[in-house]
Amino acid sequence: MTRLRKTSDKSHSKIGRIVVRRAPGKATQAILQYGPLRLRAALGRSGITSCKREGDGATPRATMRLISAYRRGDRIGVVKTALPVQRIRKDMLWCDAPGHPAYNRPVRAPFAASHEKLMRDDRLYDVCIVMDWNITERRRGGGSAIFFHIAREGYAPTEGCVALSPADMRRLLPYLDNRTVLEVR
Repeated sequence: MTRLRKTSDKSHSKIGRIVVRRAPGKATQAILQYGPLRLRAALGRSGITSCKREGDGATPRATMRLISAYRRGDRIGVVKTALPVQRIRKDMLWCDAPGHPAYNRPVRAPFAASHEKLMRDDRLYDVCIVMDWNITERRRGGGSAIFFHIAREGYAPTEGCVALSPADMRRLLPYLDNRTVLEVR
């Protein structure tokens, strides 16, 4: 069994990069590599794209810093990670309306513009990591809510996110911090 080391300032450049490559013959599944670890992952229903657009269902080909995380406190206890973690509440939403000033930002209910609920009925956002896709340098219509989250059964496609099994997410979380980057190739 391969063991991982937690990231530190010295080892960060070696192990602080998650690399995601499309699985052979499967446009909506991937192999996620973190140091010596290889994990199965789900990708967007439209595979990987270099020209990400709102609603296209594709995972952006990009290098994205991990910013922070959300957790479902009613389902998941404390998560072991160095990322800032916020407990999801019922009023927490994510704006996906390209014409709205809060596009690709967290917002609170009630909110009239198009949005996604962070407290989902399924388990996808039981742990949800925000990646810096179209956040630091935001472009209207460039894609929103590109997260690193829990996969559906059978690694069914996402709407453009990268997703892992719950067990693999728990395994990986202790090694992540806000200097970690996820690179989709």
